[in-house]
This record gives sequence, C-alpha cells and structure tokens, in this order.
Amino acid sequence: MGIGASIFLIALGAILAFAVEADISGLDIGVIGWILMLAGFAGLLITLFFWSNRRRTTVVTRQQQQPVAGPGYTSEYREVRRDDVPPPPPPAYS
Repeated sequence: MGIGASIFLIALGAILAFAVEADISGLDIGVIGWILMLAGFAGLLITLFFWSNRRRTTVVTRQQQQPVAGPGYTSEYREVRRDDVPPPPPPAYS
C-alpha cells in the first residue's frame, strides 16, 4: 500500500466516522470508519518504514589486483560493501 492509498483510507474512514449519520441495521458506520482510519495509518507507517530503509547509503570499495603476465592470465576484482555513512566531502577552496 502506498502513501496515496493510505491517505485515501484515512480520509474515507474520517468521512464515515464523523460525517455520515446513516443507520444500517446490523452495521455501525462509525466503527467501519475507525477501522479504515486505523488501516490507513498502519499502511502509512509501514510504507514510510520501507522508504526509510531504501534511502540508506551503501559505500562500495573496489579493489583490483595487479595482473600477472602469462598465458593463463585472468583479471579479477573484488567489491566490499559496507552499510556506513560515506566520508564527508573535501573542503571547498575559495
């Protein structure tokens, strides 16, 4: 569920809980409104939680070995991934 669907559920639930005064036998419109608002808030929190994980920075360091001359030579490199904050940029010179 995205942010738009969550806001839609919250708005629909608020309309049903606070603005609609219809009586349907065996069905309480106010309770349905509160349930929709809770579902919208839960969806919004879950969406924001997953978006905050997606914005995390990953630092990639590549290490390349020096090639060895010979007939069976193959090139190889290795990536090391860390979930750290990247180093600050160098200071600007005026």
